[in-house]
Order: sequence, then C-alpha cells, then structure tokens
Amino acid sequence: MISDSLDLFGKPPNLVSAVPVMVPLPVDGPYSYAVPEGMVVMPGSVVQVPVGPRKVIGIVWDEAADLVDPKKLRPIEHVFDCPPVSDGMRRFVDWVASYTLTPPGLVARMAVRAPAALEPEPMVEGVRLTGVQPERMTPARSRVLELAEEVPVWTRLGLAHAAGVSTSVVDTMMKHGVFETIFLPPPPAVGLPEPDHAPPDLSPDQQVSADKLVDAVRAGGFSVTLIDGVTGSGKTEVYFEAIAETLRQGRQVLILLPEIALTSAFLGRFESRFGAKPGEWHSDLAPRMREKVWRQTSEGTVKVVAGARSALFLPFDDLGLIIVDEEHDTAYKQEDRVFYNARDMAVVRARIGGFSAVLASATPSVESQVNALSGRYDRLHLPGRFAEAALPDLTTVDMRRHPPARGGFLSPVLIDAVERSVKRGEQALLFLNRRGYAPLTLCRVCGHRFQCPNCSSWLVEHRFRGQLMCHHCGHAEPVPEACPECGTLDHLVACGPGVERIAEEVEKHFPERRTIILSSDMAGGVKRLRLELEAVANGEADIVIGTQLVAKGHNFPLMTTVGVVDADIGLANGDPRAAERTFQLLSQVTGRAGRTGLASRGLIQTYQPMHPVMQAIVSGDAEAFYEREIGEREKSGLPPFGRLAAVIVSAETRAEAEVHARGLRASAPHGRTISVLGPAEAPLALVRGRYRFRLLVHGRRTDDIQAYLRAMLENGPKQRGSVRVQLDIDPQSFL
Repeated sequence: MISDSLDLFGKPPNLVSAVPVMVPLPVDGPYSYAVPEGMVVMPGSVVQVPVGPRKVIGIVWDEAADLVDPKKLRPIEHVFDCPPVSDGMRRFVDWVASYTLTPPGLVARMAVRAPAALEPEPMVEGVRLTGVQPERMTPARSRVLELAEEVPVWTRLGLAHAAGVSTSVVDTMMKHGVFETIFLPPPPAVGLPEPDHAPPDLSPDQQVSADKLVDAVRAGGFSVTLIDGVTGSGKTEVYFEAIAETLRQGRQVLILLPEIALTSAFLGRFESRFGAKPGEWHSDLAPRMREKVWRQTSEGTVKVVAGARSALFLPFDDLGLIIVDEEHDTAYKQEDRVFYNARDMAVVRARIGGFSAVLASATPSVESQVNALSGRYDRLHLPGRFAEAALPDLTTVDMRRHPPARGGFLSPVLIDAVERSVKRGEQALLFLNRRGYAPLTLCRVCGHRFQCPNCSSWLVEHRFRGQLMCHHCGHAEPVPEACPECGTLDHLVACGPGVERIAEEVEKHFPERRTIILSSDMAGGVKRLRLELEAVANGEADIVIGTQLVAKGHNFPLMTTVGVVDADIGLANGDPRAAERTFQLLSQVTGRAGRTGLASRGLIQTYQPMHPVMQAIVSGDAEAFYEREIGEREKSGLPPFGRLAAVIVSAETRAEAEVHARGLRASAPHGRTISVLGPAEAPLALVRGRYRFRLLVHGRRTDDIQAYLRAMLENGPKQRGSVRVQLDIDPQSFL
C-alpha cells in the first residue's frame, strides 16, 4: 500500500533520522521516533511504536521533528498496510484538539479505533470451473455445473447453498479437477448505492430545495445549508438528492444521526432510494463489521456511512458531503474524555475539506437559526407536510382544571382522546421523559428516601425488574420489603410517575388494548427496541408509552393521538437552554401524529398553559418562539451571542475538589470582558463516588476563551492526588 517512491517530509529516505508520531496519550504533541533503515513512512502513516513498556498505535504527524542522534530515539516497530490518514483529517484532529483544549493524541485515537482493520482483510477462498467434466453426472452435480457456468466464480459454501447441495458435492468435484481454487477479495461491507436507482416524486417545495442542494454540491467548495421544515415535510428526501449528486461525482458521504442503532426505518428508506444500505457506524455494531466498515471507508469502497457522532472521525478516502440529521439533538454532544459537539465539528470538517455540509431539523437549534438568519448558513424552508398531510391539532390540557383521578397521572381529557383513537383502529402515544416506574421511593413512616451511595441522586424504581437503579452510575439494588432505616414493612411508597407507572394506569383504563413501552433501558437492549419500533410502525400496538427516544424521527402511520403526560418537566431547572429544549422535544413528539394524512391530535398536559413554550407549540408559531428566544439570548450575552466554557473539578473527597476549584478561580486572569462564575457545587455534586465543583467562564463572542482557560490552568494549582479537571467548551449540560 505504501510506495517506496513517496517522499518523506520532502526528503530522501536515507536523510530522515526521526519523525513525529502522534500517540494515543494525553500529551501536548507528537513524540519523536527513529525510522529504521529500509522502512518507508510518510505523514499519515499508521504505525506501531513503543511507549514505555507498552506498544501503541500512532499516526506519523506533520511537524518536522528535530534531527537528533537516532541512537537516542526508540524506533518505529511496524508500519501498518493501510491507507495513510489524510492531510485534511490530520488538520481536523489538530483543530478539534485546539478548540476543545484536549490533548491531540486523544482526538487522534478516535481516528484509529479499529486496530484489527489496520492490516488488509484476508482473501476469501473461492472456486471456478476448469473445463474438466465430471466422470459421472448426477442431478446434484448438474445443478452445481449449471450455476457455475452462469456465474464463473463462487465460494464453496455459496455455490453449495445456491445449488441446494451439501459441500461434499463441491469438494468431490474439486478432487476430480472440475473446479480449481482461487482467492477472491473480501466481500464488501455493503453494496454500492446507485444514485439513480429509484428517483423520488418530490413536491414543488421539495424540488426547489433539492435543486439548490444539488447546485451547491456541483459548485464544489465549502457551504453549509440548514433545511428547516415541519415534521413530515420530507427533509430526508431532499437531502437524499444531494447524496445522489455526490455519488455521481464518485465521492463519499457521511450521514450523522443521533440514534443510528434505533433507526432501522431510515436504513430501509435509504435502501429503497439507492438500492443498497449505507455502512453503519455505532457502538452496537459487531466488532467484525466495525473493522470492515473502517477499512473499506478508508479505502473508498464504502461510499456512504450512516453513523453516530463518532463516525465524524472515520478516515474517509474522499469525503464530499456531510449530513447532520436532527441537528438540534443533544446526543451529538460528547461529554467524556474529548468534549465536542458533532454538529459543530461536522461544519469544521466540511470547511477544512472544502465541501458541503447539510443540517436538517424540524426544530433547529438557536445557534443554527442565528447562523441562517445572519447569512452564514443558507436556509431552505419546507412549510408543509409531504402530500399535504395536515399537522396535528394541538391543544394544552390545563391540569388545574382537568386534574387526574386520585393516584393517577392522566387527565380525563387525555384518556377520552386515547379511547376515541383506539376505537377507530388507530394508535395513541403517551410521552413521558422519565424511565422506570417512579423517580423516588420513600418510607411513609420515617421519611427515608432511597439515594444512590455513589451519586447525589435518588434511586429510580424499575418495578418490572424489581430493582432500584441509579441512572448516572448504574448502581442497582433489589426493592426491599422493609424500610432499611426504621424496619417498617409494607410502607414504601413510589413518588411520581415513570413510563412503567403510566403503563400500569393505561392497563387499568384499557385492559383489552395492546400496549408497548419504549424506553432505552428496557430488557433486551437495542435489538428489542428495534423490533418494538417496527411492531408499532406495523400497527401491532394500540397504545405506546415512550420516553424521548420516540421523538427521534420515527414514522408511525396509524398514530393519530399523542399525549404529553408532563410537559413541565424540562422547564423546572436553571438550564439556559431549558425553553429551547422543551420546545424542540414537545414539537418532535407531537409531530409523530398524523404523518400519513389521518386527522390527528396532540394534547399537552401542563400546569403552565400560558408559558411561552406551550403557547408557541399549540399556535404552531415557531418563528415567534425563535424570535423571542434569540432576543433573550442576545440580551443576556448567551450563545451564540456570547461564549461559555465549563471547568469541572472532581476528586474523591469534597475538600480536595473545592480547594482545587478555588485555586483555579484565584488564578484566572483579570479581564474586562471575560468573567468567571463559581466555583459552586455541581447540581449533581457526587457522581460515581467523585465530588464535583463547577466554574463557568462567560465571555463575548469575539473573546479567545481557549487562551483564557490555558492561562488559568498554567497559573493554577497542579493536579495532585485524585483531582481531575475537565474542560467543556460550549457546554450543553449544566449538571
């Protein structure tokens, strides 16, 4: 794969004594390594190098290392036979590391997360006819020969299976010289998509938008387009046309999805349009398939990848378009090791690569809306649903006027709407963004509350499992019969509803109806969720009770009634994005109704029916909501009109964390436009046994917050003992 004719940093091989190698460690830059005589490397080569007693995978980087005595350097041990990481990808890694203040080695590691794929896939043993006829012809041998003449090359198992015979028939014919052994390249992870396989019938609005996207792809160069349209308006079909044009140019496409593991319906739509599925990339993919997709993406064999946020770091051979579907979704923000927002980094990768990025959402983020209104992004608006399907009739249910029955959580108004829907043979969805049975369990006698021993959060009762669970660290314990504090039997009470409790209430009202719960932590994992989503789409359930995963772009043809059980949950915290997120979530959930043209309703149970978010949703006036929200952000200097960064200090003791956080605050540079708030205990002050304090850095849009944070860390106390400091540029969570 690597040619000896390639220059090494612009010099002949015999003059290069050392090269920089980016190793997957939290260090400030690449290490220098000697290049053994006869070994050929170039910027981007993937290599194996020693680091202390370990051997790690690294990438030869661009910076020219100082030429030193090779005897003082440890040598590169192996060069992997895989395409080098491209110049654009290396620049992207450096950019992400600089912006997020993350050691570049940790970012680079995300580009080589499939070690077994670094060497070529083994050839596959196959067979083909030699022209020799078998001495004795049987019906089984006749079928084998007939197939082998139609298609000249087969694998043994494939030929035997297609002919309906055992492999011994093929083996015997090989012994008699009828077939010879050949070696075939490994099979592709997915088939090649055909841009003109099944051209869609677009509405006039869709066609205008699709033409503009195609023009942007044809023109080449960097551009960002926001597709903004109501739920069911056909945004996917529009950006499919941009994908088709990119494929005609022979380039690759990346489609980012917030929950790729659950979107089998999307994969089916893609296959119907292009004749083949895209390559998948997500954490639930089988290791062997991950390796094939990584390898074939780097070689250019896989033309389209649909993946979760980590797919952004796949080493594409010739990436020509990035799609970010549901661009507003918080799942695009990673908050572990490397803190980054995949939506924003997708735009950066497109800019570095000089190609188009497309962001799509029915409820765009405020940041994307501002970029579109200011002209930084092009905007395409789809005002109506495809085939003129009507939007659901949305109303609020004032829980002060229509309270639920004692011990219940569903208003009589909502129960009546569900009953009407299922009687017509249609489906109803009840949405509550709380997993489990109840968010809190306490003792009625002594008031004891069940709390996680490792986190400052209550244990959530999961009645189907008979467990109390922490949703932050995974701690679980059986539900006890008696209170562990006072020993009283049968006096534990569940407080508040989760989806399991709503399902219990639904069973009382509709005992004959088929009910499904859709929640990310149900037994059976992703495979079960996929099957249950398909069951709902096929009409095999009457009433669905679900958490936020039901809001992620699913199409349920018979769904005509959607009820939001507790619309006020998201508004009851100090998150500056609370109104935006509540608006997005409720709009997406109610948008599941009536997507195929049936008359539909959305009912929103709330104690605040006059809240601007509720009014914006029921009125359908999204523009008014965004105008108000953008005005509030601008007035407060919050993103995108200002900049935020969070500094999270954690330690095994509260005192250690607080002292270090106060030391960082004292070391912060004095600036007139950048301010530091805190330190204060985080709302989740204890997570996984570590105490947490937070500082929030706030500045103007033009301020260099990264330089400010670097100075704070350099001047502040050094990390000792159990202290850890995490930096989150552009935080999405304030817990």
